[in-house]
Amino acid sequence: MLYIILTGFIMALADSVPGVSGGTIVFIMGLYDEFITSLSDLFHGTKSQRIAAVKFLVKLLLGWAAGMALAVSVLAKVFVSGIYEVSSLFLGLVAVSIPIILYEERESYRRTGKNLLWMLLGAAVVVAISQLSLAGTVGTDSFSVPGALYAVLGGFLAITAMVLPGISGSTVLMAFGLYLSVITAAHELLQLNFHSAWLLLSLLVGVVLSVLFVLKWLKKMLEIHHAAMMYGILGMMIGSLYAIAQGPTTLESPMPAMTWGTFHIWYFLIGCAAVLGLTGLRNALQRRRTAEGTKS
Repeated sequence: MLYIILTGFIMALADSVPGVSGGTIVFIMGLYDEFITSLSDLFHGTKSQRIAAVKFLVKLLLGWAAGMALAVSVLAKVFVSGIYEVSSLFLGLVAVSIPIILYEERESYRRTGKNLLWMLLGAAVVVAISQLSLAGTVGTDSFSVPGALYAVLGGFLAITAMVLPGISGSTVLMAFGLYLSVITAAHELLQLNFHSAWLLLSLLVGVVLSVLFVLKWLKKMLEIHHAAMMYGILGMMIGSLYAIAQGPTTLESPMPAMTWGTFHIWYFLIGCAAVLGLTGLRNALQRRRTAEGTKS
């Protein structure tokens, strides 16, 4: 239970800043299949499957809520004032995640051929989204029907991206010009200020629609076309390296993209060490479960 809660906590930290996807964290922690299955079963499963899904998702949500509350209170400010340090940290996280996923899904990655096209497509999608700049398309400072519908669309695409290892849902929100508005609205809500609650509710509607109509399809694709999907995920993770480096240009007051001069090696190494530590923890817990199963 604590392992799942920890996964949710770290997932929220990743989801809160543009760059790395929370889905990458779930993948690294070895819970990705259970995560996607639980989201799908919550709406489309049998009674017993829904009960199992609720138990898993509640544990994950507890950690996610704690991590997001911390992120909204602290990391949003750090993201602006220490953008290059944060970006270097997440570059390290993704850079080490790629070879780990390659090793753990080595059977899938042996099936090359046309699957390489899915890798290129995955990378292209992330790069294209990171280049979008739709800020100001629809005002979100005060409630309006167009603004609410725009937020629904942003939430729909953001949660779809968030569950995939590769592109961050926050990157999508940043591309749509919604990121800072959402962070501000969430911070106000924690202070019991409901002025911008309509924006969060609109996002929630988009999230529910995505879970209802996209995740079931995604689950089937992972089952039927697993190798192709894994190549696509790999491409998105490679593309996210570019998205992270471009992160500073997406701020409300844009800053230059990361260069070797603004790259921070120590933060990069901390990101690498964090992934290796999480992987080691997961492997240790898996060995413990195997040993307990053998004894029983």
